[in-house]
Amino acid sequence: MKGQSMDGRLIRVRGQVQGVGFRPFVWGVARREGLVGHVLNDAEGVLVAVAGAPEALDRMARALAEEIPPLARVDAVEAVAWAVPDPAPTGFSIAASGAQGAETRVTPDAATCPACAAEIREAGARRAGYAFTNCTHCGPRYTILRGLPYDRGQTTMAPFEMCPECRAEYRDPGDRRFHAQPIACPACGPRLWYEEGGAEVAGDAIALAAARLTAGGIVAIKGLGGFHLACDATDAAAISLLRTRKRRPAKPLALMASAEVLARFARPTPEEYSLLAEPAAPIVLIGKGGGKGGGLPDGLAPGQGRLGWMLPYTPLHHLLMEAVDRPLVMTSGNLSGEPQVIGNDEARGKLGGFADGFVMHDRDIARRLDDSVERVTGAGPTVLRRARGRVPGTLPLPEGFDDAPQVLAMGGQMKAAICLTKNGQALLGHHLGELDEALTWAAYQQALEDYRELFDHRPDLVAVDLHPGYRATQAGEATGLPLVRVQHHHAHLAAVLGENHWPLDGGPVAGIVLDGLGLGADDTIWGGELLLGDYRGFERVGWLKPAPLAGGDAANREPWRNLMVRLDAAGLGDLADRLLPEAPRDVLRRAVAAGVNSPLSSSAGRLFDAFAAALGVAPGRMSYEGEAGMALEALAEGGGPAAPYPVALEGAEIDPAPMFRAWAEASEPPAIAAARFHETLAVAFAARARALVEAGRAEAVALSGGVLQNALLQDALIRHLAGVPVLLHHAVPANDGGLALGQALIGAARGI
Repeated sequence: MKGQSMDGRLIRVRGQVQGVGFRPFVWGVARREGLVGHVLNDAEGVLVAVAGAPEALDRMARALAEEIPPLARVDAVEAVAWAVPDPAPTGFSIAASGAQGAETRVTPDAATCPACAAEIREAGARRAGYAFTNCTHCGPRYTILRGLPYDRGQTTMAPFEMCPECRAEYRDPGDRRFHAQPIACPACGPRLWYEEGGAEVAGDAIALAAARLTAGGIVAIKGLGGFHLACDATDAAAISLLRTRKRRPAKPLALMASAEVLARFARPTPEEYSLLAEPAAPIVLIGKGGGKGGGLPDGLAPGQGRLGWMLPYTPLHHLLMEAVDRPLVMTSGNLSGEPQVIGNDEARGKLGGFADGFVMHDRDIARRLDDSVERVTGAGPTVLRRARGRVPGTLPLPEGFDDAPQVLAMGGQMKAAICLTKNGQALLGHHLGELDEALTWAAYQQALEDYRELFDHRPDLVAVDLHPGYRATQAGEATGLPLVRVQHHHAHLAAVLGENHWPLDGGPVAGIVLDGLGLGADDTIWGGELLLGDYRGFERVGWLKPAPLAGGDAANREPWRNLMVRLDAAGLGDLADRLLPEAPRDVLRRAVAAGVNSPLSSSAGRLFDAFAAALGVAPGRMSYEGEAGMALEALAEGGGPAAPYPVALEGAEIDPAPMFRAWAEASEPPAIAAARFHETLAVAFAARARALVEAGRAEAVALSGGVLQNALLQDALIRHLAGVPVLLHHAVPANDGGLALGQALIGAARGI
């Protein structure tokens, strides 16, 4: 550009722009446009100092927002004039990084990109068959990170010194491995092996594992965020053996298969396949059957209409799937109730009773992360479990929260997750599980420390659930920081508002919040609620008529108890006696009458349990949370369009007693009854929510709570709310995994 006048611009790019190949991308765009200057990483993101013709600068600015690398996420591109130095630069370079900080993002782990997947299959290639192949566009990130800044020395790749060939790729801006911190090859990277009985078995680890799996064995496989237990998903005996060994009688088992094998056993919609193939590579719930290879054993997901599938997301998984040429069960490697195992010795000790063999490697896992679980509904994709591939991604705070304090939100007791807010962003942490379990509690405390350190978080206040018995609440109280106590269902409402960027001063909404249990503002147990409110507060304007939780916590595990009390309340005690001949009904009824261990609850989840028990699809005792409700949804999917049952509207209460009486008189097939049950709840809540909007008291309707993971119910609510703005969950779980986001927003609103 010698002899030409040059304009200069200083361009700031904010977002998920470090560790994703953004600087070499900028370098390539600058070379393409004939621009000069430099690009560097710093504490705020990526900074570009660039000079050239105005038209070329405009094209570069557009490219920085529109042509970004696969793993990047750009929140803002800001440009100001730059005084071009004299003499002007003669080319464009990648400069050394500036100050490091936690204002930038740590990138989530990403599934193997097409280029690396092809490379491991290329005969004679340097990385042919290598299980740890990766590049800037894929591979481990968060699961190997020990601290900031994100460079090799701060990851579990630190012990593996790059060979000359890898170092040359790492230093070449034109190579897709430029500054890929986990870069490795067979000469310098982690090693894979197979072992049985605590001893390494000579031979190819993938071939040995495949042989054991296809012979009906169970193999523990070290993945990105922990170990999986795998078996042949076409072998009913192997599935039964895994369930027996793991003591997991009914909970659905996740499956992994290549795209080609998946097509033999399932028929994902284009939207479902697109979700499967994202860099996050989540488990996606897909309807059973439909493939050309016939059905799979019922033991994979008894009583359910869907199976959870995922595509291979590491080179190790790609190689294994190719070797077995069939779907594999790929379920979390853990003892019942405990978090996933991540260490080699830990795996030998805890999984030795389950697994016939182990696929091991010597790259440590820094962070325990389960697989994310998602599904596509009539309203689009939604996250059920936010974990590997989705964290530590951030969410922008809505308009009005610009001056919000830094908030630490502690989440709930079930599906625990934490949330931190800072500089206009909310970081919702990963799924941790049930905090009553000692090891999960330890993992929660570690996650709390990790997130605060990695993101340099210094909270001004702490937000907690109202329930004083929640360990997360107690941990928040122990910080000594100013405390904001948040009602459980208000937090659910705020979470869906925040995800949908509802402004701080956007006005009240009608929140249909349906879940299991949450402590109410009146110290009773809520769970089937219609709220009118915003981030700052709420009014409870409707609810399911409460019923006793007969036996207290036992009612959360044994659906027949909820059926008995609902039938008794409907004047159908004789029917309860006929349906539940072996149950200790008289003892329980006396306890309910005396108010002994029988707190009242408006829980929608317990109503689902009751109706599932009425239709005979609920077990006497559930082996996992939501089992009865999921079975009822699966049954209802075969019921087709259905008319609602009647309910009684008594003031603010929605009384389901008439529904049970109508069902008892109808003698309908169970699938039709299940469909009518869903329609009944949808009509009852949608009508009241719509009335609030039409009366001008609410601006929109928001749907949240764990029961809203039920796609059939959500679709019915949306149908009956036609013409009314409806806010839904997509990236944030409707269940308690999203609770901390709502707590954080309510805390921030009160702190502004």
